[in-house]
Amino acid sequence: MPSQTAQPAFVLVRPQMGENVGAAARAMWNFGLDRMRLVAPRDGWPNPAATAMASGAGRLLDEAQLFPDLAGAVGDCTYVMATTARSRDLTKPVFSPEHAMQVAAQRIAAGQKVAVLFGPERAGLENEDIARANAIVSVPVNPDFASLNLAQCVLLTAYEWRRQTNEVPAEFVDPGKAGWANAQEIDKLASHYEDSLQTAGFFFPQTKAASMKVNLRNLWSRMPLTTADVQMLHGIMRQMVRWKQRGD
Repeated sequence: MPSQTAQPAFVLVRPQMGENVGAAARAMWNFGLDRMRLVAPRDGWPNPAATAMASGAGRLLDEAQLFPDLAGAVGDCTYVMATTARSRDLTKPVFSPEHAMQVAAQRIAAGQKVAVLFGPERAGLENEDIARANAIVSVPVNPDFASLNLAQCVLLTAYEWRRQTNEVPAEFVDPGKAGWANAQEIDKLASHYEDSLQTAGFFFPQTKAASMKVNLRNLWSRMPLTTADVQMLHGIMRQMVRWKQRGD
């Protein structure tokens, strides 16, 4: 059963290879999309090659809607976008994939039904197909090698959809199960090292001891330590002290 998440329909127009349909399904589900529509697949439907390639996304193929023509596939949609890498002699807004999915998210949030068209592998969508669309989605590819594989184009567009509808941090560090060390744990670690280094005669000469301790404290505060890191650093210092004492 399709998820209840509001999303665009991805319409594969006259796809030629079952493997590419399966790969497209997998790409869609990677980013939480499961509304696939198929228009006149060349090798018929269902297609065993598609099922094998879809891996864990086979449900999308089972639930894919099949249409004999594009008019039927987009008949219930209020806004249609057509992906193409070639320039066309058709006057329409041309969106980047990022902006296209911004527009899609806005329109869907307003209650509209949006479809994104993907053409067959050999040459992409025909002008007759694109004439039914409200806008074009153009990927900024290498002009000397502009052809994108069907599943690649689906993956790229699905990724942009995910970026527009989910919080995607630009950078993230997972502290693991231990979690980040708090200020008290860092303070105890700093004190442990200060005391041990003081005993070892590290803070020399005495006139520089205070500034050396400040620099050491500053070092600890700059380091993003987890609780597990702090425990390990305590253990390292304890072992070094024990080793020195055995040597004495």
